[in-house]
Amino acid sequence: MPDRHDTTACVHLCDCNRSFTLDPGRLADAAAATVHCHRALCGSELPELEASLAGARTVHVGCTQEAALFGELAEESGAGERIRFFNLRENAGWSAESAAATPKLAALIAAATTLADPEPVAAVQMSAGRSLLIIGEAGAALGWAERLAGSFEPAVLITARTKDAELPAVNAYPVWTGRPVALSGHLGAFALEWSQDNPIDLELCVRCNACVKACPEGAIGWDLQVDADACRSHRACVAACGEIGAIDFARVDTARRERFDLVLDLSVEPLLRRVELPDGYAAPGRAPFEQALAVQALGEFVGEFEKPRYVAFEAGLCAHSRAKKTGCTNCIEACSTEAIRSQGDVIAVDPWLCKGCGTCSTVCPSGALSFQYPRVPELGQRVKTLLAEYARAGGSDACLLFHSAEAGTAAIARLARRGRGLPARVIPVEVWSADAVGLDLMLGSLALGASQVAVLAAGSHDAAPLQAQAGHGQNILTALGYGGDHLRVIAADADDWQTLETALYGWAPATGVAEPARFQLLSRKRETLDFALRHLVAHAPAAQTPAGLPAAIALKAGAPFGQVLVSDACTLCMSCTGACPAGALRAASDAYRLELVEKSCLQCGLCEASCPESAITLEPRLLPGEYGGEGARKVRTLREADIFHCTACGKAMGAAPLIESMIARLSGHSMFAGEAERARLRMCADCRVIDMMKTGSAVKAWDLTE
Repeated sequence: MPDRHDTTACVHLCDCNRSFTLDPGRLADAAAATVHCHRALCGSELPELEASLAGARTVHVGCTQEAALFGELAEESGAGERIRFFNLRENAGWSAESAAATPKLAALIAAATTLADPEPVAAVQMSAGRSLLIIGEAGAALGWAERLAGSFEPAVLITARTKDAELPAVNAYPVWTGRPVALSGHLGAFALEWSQDNPIDLELCVRCNACVKACPEGAIGWDLQVDADACRSHRACVAACGEIGAIDFARVDTARRERFDLVLDLSVEPLLRRVELPDGYAAPGRAPFEQALAVQALGEFVGEFEKPRYVAFEAGLCAHSRAKKTGCTNCIEACSTEAIRSQGDVIAVDPWLCKGCGTCSTVCPSGALSFQYPRVPELGQRVKTLLAEYARAGGSDACLLFHSAEAGTAAIARLARRGRGLPARVIPVEVWSADAVGLDLMLGSLALGASQVAVLAAGSHDAAPLQAQAGHGQNILTALGYGGDHLRVIAADADDWQTLETALYGWAPATGVAEPARFQLLSRKRETLDFALRHLVAHAPAAQTPAGLPAAIALKAGAPFGQVLVSDACTLCMSCTGACPAGALRAASDAYRLELVEKSCLQCGLCEASCPESAITLEPRLLPGEYGGEGARKVRTLREADIFHCTACGKAMGAAPLIESMIARLSGHSMFAGEAERARLRMCADCRVIDMMKTGSAVKAWDLTE
């Protein structure tokens, strides 16, 4: 084996006052650098780290708890760009199985010290000023506007009256009254539409209060809103307003629209009802304390920001729609921020609303949506490095635990501090969002040598899509003969470390592949799935049994694999072939024949929606034979028909079922009531004209009575 050590870098490990076991001899070979093991790196042994920082070397520190201290020391040494941190204590050391965790420690060290930083992700620029819209009942909305007028540029939309609420004496900011119609947009670009239902236009009003004093019923409050139930149409207020003209009971133009940077929605029922609210919008309800926290949070959004463009979209792969027929809507239904919408035959992703949960890429059957933070190839390289080093260090039955960077990391830390910690064979893999761990990454990890893959759903807004993907994968693995439970989604939040502990320690190892794959995970989802399935099929235990591999593996609805079934109602009009986004359905070039390449089928439903005869249904399944050998794109005939020939000259007219269907539909029309007219339907265009000229018996349009 070649020397893997890099003399330009060094690694400092610490067992945190002997709270876990470090084996310097076995761990030294895991890092491509010189390894130093410590007992109290943040204390008495700190000078050793300072000495390493003084040299022109990259320094890796296996401790995140004291990252602030070490980082400050690095800055003072002019080495702020040369220090890296990774976690060993909570991820491996603090465990009931710490004595057996050396292979996992080696894997984590190798990944931290040998992998390059991910390529930068395209960014989205966002900016927000101090323009703040406050929506709600008069008392609360005006109260917050008065408090915030010094730090924001408030505008108020009063949606309900408050007894004794009074407009400010100084007209320092806009105040409107009305009924909200729609709120859209994102941080820095919110747009509110509302209906100006109050007869008093507060934009024209000079707040002289003459109308309040003039109203004989007292129907106008100090908030200058008219109580329609109390008003008796004396219109004394109109006369009192005079030439100001702010009061109009017959106003027709009531539609209003304005734009804002931030929104504080104090309504009882928020205007936006989403699982994930957009940045810059707060709906704290009626509790004063929650309102105060919301106002504080809104202040942090003032300024210019940059966030990753979490998802890449390839329109050519999208199976959403064709010719106004809707097929796949998985991403639209799964998006918690409503950042994805239909835009003709494809979808559109609003990067300003997207918060990077990645569920859309998980449920996308074609790979048109791909998560970028991190990209699958970069994450695949990390997985491959972790598994290879774990096995090289003597580890077995590796279980990968994908978890989110915030909630998942917090759950693992609590488990390490309060419980038994992670089992020695469970290797944590941090991702931005666990929701983005799709079937390609799950099966790809198993093909690369993992025994099992778990996804910790802490921080997930909805674990159902993840569970569905894991279910599809487990069905495939079980049918291929891989014994045990391979894929698991652990529904535990950041505080529920007990559930995480129970799920991991009660999980027996499953049967993995006999030989890890060598391929790289690719950016295109279907290609990665193809590689992973080929490897899993090639090493399938079922192939060694007398029964052999199953001919087909039944899957549940929503699976991205399956076949198309065609009934006898099919006329071979070939509408489905034009609608299919993956080229799975195609028309033969040498005959009237509909063919299917099942391996390419996405089960998107566009063919089913496009069929005018309702002759198509979908059946989710996987054919292992498609992934054996060279994995050839096998073509299967779904329906074939004879050619219909002109009854007069014998000229080919088209597929027989299509012509017969047309004849059947037209035979009931009054223009084809006679036998001669119906006979012409079986002739080509030329022979039809000749027959009419010879017999002169054609029905004239002006002779029709219907």
